[in-house]
Amino acid sequence: MSGVIPIRLAGTIVVSTVELALASIFALLSLQAIAGEAEEFSPYVGRDYPTRVFWGDTHLHTDISVDAGTMNRLGQEEAFRFARGEEVTSTHGLKVRLSRPLDFLVISDHAEMYGLMPRLLAGDEDILATERGRRWYDMLKGGDKDQSFKAAMEIVASLSEKEPPFKSDQIVRDSWKAYTALADKYNEPGKFSAIIGYEWTAIGGNNLHRNVLFRGDSRIANKTVPFSQFDSQNPEDLWRALREFEQQHNARVMAIPHNGNLSNGRMFNVETFSGQPLTKELAELRSRFEKLVEVTQIKGDGEAHPALSPNDEFADYETWDKSNLDGTELKTPEMLRWEYAREALKTGLMLEERLGVNPYKFGMVGSTDAHTSLAAVEEDNFFGKHSGVEPEPGRWEHVVIEAPNPELTVYGWQMASSGYAGVWAKENTREALFDAMLRKEAYATTGPRMVVRFFGSWDFTDTDASAPSIADIGYGKGVPMGADLKASAGTASPSFLVAAMKDPLSGNLDRIQIIKGWMDTNGKLHEKVYNVAWGGDRKLSRNGKLPSVGNTVDVANATWRNSIGAPELSAVWRDPDFDPAQPAFYYARVIEIPTPRWTAYEAKRFGVKMSRGVPMTTTERAYTSPIWYTPR
Repeated sequence: MSGVIPIRLAGTIVVSTVELALASIFALLSLQAIAGEAEEFSPYVGRDYPTRVFWGDTHLHTDISVDAGTMNRLGQEEAFRFARGEEVTSTHGLKVRLSRPLDFLVISDHAEMYGLMPRLLAGDEDILATERGRRWYDMLKGGDKDQSFKAAMEIVASLSEKEPPFKSDQIVRDSWKAYTALADKYNEPGKFSAIIGYEWTAIGGNNLHRNVLFRGDSRIANKTVPFSQFDSQNPEDLWRALREFEQQHNARVMAIPHNGNLSNGRMFNVETFSGQPLTKELAELRSRFEKLVEVTQIKGDGEAHPALSPNDEFADYETWDKSNLDGTELKTPEMLRWEYAREALKTGLMLEERLGVNPYKFGMVGSTDAHTSLAAVEEDNFFGKHSGVEPEPGRWEHVVIEAPNPELTVYGWQMASSGYAGVWAKENTREALFDAMLRKEAYATTGPRMVVRFFGSWDFTDTDASAPSIADIGYGKGVPMGADLKASAGTASPSFLVAAMKDPLSGNLDRIQIIKGWMDTNGKLHEKVYNVAWGGDRKLSRNGKLPSVGNTVDVANATWRNSIGAPELSAVWRDPDFDPAQPAFYYARVIEIPTPRWTAYEAKRFGVKMSRGVPMTTTERAYTSPIWYTPR
């Protein structure tokens, strides 16, 4: 007992201090051993995938853009404030606010004569010293609406010239630096991301426009100025310039094409800009920089066309297919194949077989292309393509795009109140959002903020669709939208896990569809639309068609009832037509029940009757980025 001091409690020796110390050490070591062997109690420990979808617009114009600036008097600061949820006043004096703030915004003003219009309207001496500058200033400031519109058309037309009407290098540099500084000011990591960007606009009828986005802040973006059509009207030169910028400055940029539907067969074809066969080098360049395509916006929807997809009952949505962008060339049927996203995805399978690279391996987003500084495309809160067609009685009859042939002129009622981009990112920062867009974990909607998940695997089971955490299963067993499904060792069909939840401010969900495109062993391209989940007790017909969900829209009162459809849908679907030797892609399309179109809201609001043929209802939808399968 030497050195041991006994402890007494009520006359009983319990334990010595030494023994107590030894017991404590032993207990601590035992707990550490157990902890090392056991799993963490919290199921969220170690989670390393995106848990939130962030909403934004990658394509918005302000008064800095030459065309927008002829009518729009709102600047870039108002655009940021509005997107963040603040109330602003429109060019025509209307107070406007979003129902919910956006999470991010790209102000993508045109590179061509960037920042010219505010200087012109402010009476810049150097600009007014020129004949055209003085004339345009007088026409725009004179108060005559017709003269102002005529000046706007002349200014836009001047962009088709080989040289800009004004030498504006210093204006461009100053305006670009002012913009990037403003973007840094409004960028608030965790709350709102002001992603820096601009639009490269190859002026001319056949639309080949791209929005260029920067991953970094002003310190990176200020190392260049916007690449414009006066540098080159060839998109291949844009890609080369972006590659050089990345290499020189250790930066990362991307380009997002839009409005292939107005390119008259040039956006997604198999030729170079000069009409030569596409090369592997150019396919690789396009694949590097064009990770996403804007498939829906105010100037029409570009997912599919009824002539290309005659068996798809939802292909004819907000279709603009009369001509090219400015109405100078009539569209012909053979052009359509090279204009729409679904067809481009199919063409990409063929080009990968031919070149070893798929230049059309892109994801999908929606954005507005509004020229009002207002990213406002909710059906009941639609502020139009440009400030000449802001809400007012009769705007559905106003001219949006005037064409030489009156039959090709676009009128207000043809504008689509669309769209937004949904991005699955780990946090709301420029870098996290940009990286998510690079990996194509993004999707397009025509406006509603429905939440959509889409995963591919070889191992999903039917019960996975009803699991409490679909994302855990999706990432754990498979790959998300935008990714590649690696070939399996066996011959089983791939399985896809898809889930969607309605926007609480919009319509219930009608159905979820999976669109498959593939190339057979003879090189022929195919597509098929599968209905995989739907609301109500409807049954599929033998040919896979689903009866209509119905229509509860009261057009006269611009209301509807969510008494049909479903608030959320999910399913595991296996490809019944799978051939492991055939390359394929799959993406999900989510369809809402019919709801009032913006034209119905305005007919009710202004107490007028729309012209015959004006659509008054809409079926909003979402398009996910695809998942690709490539044989071994």
